[in-house]
Amino acid sequence: MLFNSMGFLIFFPTVALIYYLLPHKARYLWLLAASWYFYMQWNAVYILLLLSCTVVTYVAGLLLEKIKSAGDDGTARHRRQRVLILSAALAVSLGLLGFFKYADFALLNLNRLLSVLRLPRFTWEYSIVLPVGISFYTLQALGYLIDVYRGDIYAERNFFRYALFLAFFPQLVAGPVERSRNLLVQLYAPKRFDWENLRRGFLLMLWGYFLKVVIADRAAVIVNTVYEEPGEYAGFLVAAATVFFAVQIYCDFYGYSVIARGAARVLGIELMDNFNAPYFSQSVKEFWRRWHISLSGWFRDYLYIPLGGNRKGSFRRQVNLLTVFAVSGLWHGASVSYIAWGLLNGIWQAAEDLLSYVKGALRGALRRLGGAGEAGRENLLFCERLFKRVLTFGLICLAWVFFRAGDFSNALEMLRCMLRFDWIAIVDGSVYELGVNREYFRVLCASILLLGCVDYRKYRGADMASALLRQRWWFRLAAEVGLVFVILLFGCYGVEYDTSEFIYFQF
Repeated sequence: MLFNSMGFLIFFPTVALIYYLLPHKARYLWLLAASWYFYMQWNAVYILLLLSCTVVTYVAGLLLEKIKSAGDDGTARHRRQRVLILSAALAVSLGLLGFFKYADFALLNLNRLLSVLRLPRFTWEYSIVLPVGISFYTLQALGYLIDVYRGDIYAERNFFRYALFLAFFPQLVAGPVERSRNLLVQLYAPKRFDWENLRRGFLLMLWGYFLKVVIADRAAVIVNTVYEEPGEYAGFLVAAATVFFAVQIYCDFYGYSVIARGAARVLGIELMDNFNAPYFSQSVKEFWRRWHISLSGWFRDYLYIPLGGNRKGSFRRQVNLLTVFAVSGLWHGASVSYIAWGLLNGIWQAAEDLLSYVKGALRGALRRLGGAGEAGRENLLFCERLFKRVLTFGLICLAWVFFRAGDFSNALEMLRCMLRFDWIAIVDGSVYELGVNREYFRVLCASILLLGCVDYRKYRGADMASALLRQRWWFRLAAEVGLVFVILLFGCYGVEYDTSEFIYFQF
């Protein structure tokens, strides 16, 4: 069931209404039943995988806490037992994820190796379909299990409450990857109906739908036209399509996250903000602190730091960084192009560290050129920030080519096409031949400009939703009604109003 489908627009208000009519003690059970139903709308069989992950990590969490409370956790025997339980649960959970997500990829590369060695190829007659959301709820379950092992969170004894923690429908299939210390703890507190939660949640959902159907799905038309025919377009059009893909994937994933936060807020639950104006970042390192914050934080806490983080010298830090981003790329998809995308983002950050002294020298030179006085320093700082943002955005877009192309050879072909820069395409109207006519192209650009203004205010620390909710009722109503009309009039709904899936559903 997609957020941008008519089914969800009936499902969610029904769930919320019954939720607040039920007694407090029964509400989490109702949410669990609704969440399982929501998930089964893709394929009812998928629920077995979700239940398997739930049971394995639930039991493992109880055993870890039982062993810890049974005696001195510092003894070698207790440590071995807890490590064995944690390792077994991780192996089962990651094994399920690995089979469904990477079996075809592993088999493909195995057959390539066998062909090189001139050995018989391995045949597999079954098609493995990736269950929706498995990457997200697996990471969430493993994060909980590691937190219990470390003693950062208690082991949840109520199976159904723990099951709701993994299956909570707003963030089940595409995140954010919530921590047990945030979501699991909130499931204990009784939730009363609150008009403020309803108003803020509704506004967040509206903004999410605007990002998805007005910007992301419209930009997708241009991106798909260019990227589905590698080599057919040159220079400016490929570069433009890549920039629009940067906008598309941001608005698509950010839109999902905002709708999820809004739906959860209506139910009285606060999910983490998964994006914080990432395209205003002044470095790739800052970009990854602001993009997909829940996943970046998960890899930092459960992979980067255990590998040694930055505690074992500069060289080891760069190795750890590249390892984490390679794994992040592989997490996004079983393809060499995704690994290349991850490695590029790691290489950009490593280069930023290694060239930090160049930045200092450049800053000194620019300061001398900028002249003396306060005005000169302000101009210098503005130019420096602008340069950093443009450079960072360019590096991120360059990496996005490998992410969108899906195939490594296609990505190289798109980069080769960029080198054939056709200046006339900037002014001859070629961009209007990419599936979006002039009027809708203007709507798309105006919508991106609005997003840029809102994000810039967010980057500066302002909460536009709070600012709007502080206005008079008639102003809020006009803004919300206007946003609804923009979504209905300018949203891109596909052929015969087919709903478009969110990009991150495939991961």
